[in-house]
Amino acid sequence: MLKPILLVEDDARDLELTLLALERTQLANEVVIVRDGAAALDYLLREGEHAAREPGNPAVILLDLKLPKVNGLEVLQAVRSSEQLRSIPVVMLTSSQEESDVMRSYSLGVNAYVVKPVEFKQFISAIADLGMFWAVLNEPPPGSVKTARHNG
Repeated sequence: MLKPILLVEDDARDLELTLLALERTQLANEVVIVRDGAAALDYLLREGEHAAREPGNPAVILLDLKLPKVNGLEVLQAVRSSEQLRSIPVVMLTSSQEESDVMRSYSLGVNAYVVKPVEFKQFISAIADLGMFWAVLNEPPPGSVKTARHNG
């Protein structure tokens, strides 16, 4: 069974572009969308409206930095401090190029920090490469389920 990609994004335009880019990679992984950090934690911890979801972690978390309720750094910190979540790859996907945001993300254990390209084709290409790498090419820790690519 394929692990989903968890996309945490509150900006409607960035959300649409990210989904379009992931679609172009033809990944068969389901993309689960949440619009704020609190909902992301509910999903990951199977609480609140996500309490009944199937057990298991996503293949990767694509995480915006500036989110309502709980920001991306707080989500990252919660993921890395949880025994059951800490091995999930987390990619910070943000428009922030501030050195302090980059440094803080890496100090909290982010796997990659990607600044959203402003130009449409660049953005699509960057997301497609990310999706392909984390959902297909990256070798997950032993004992976790490897994802597969859908040829279609």
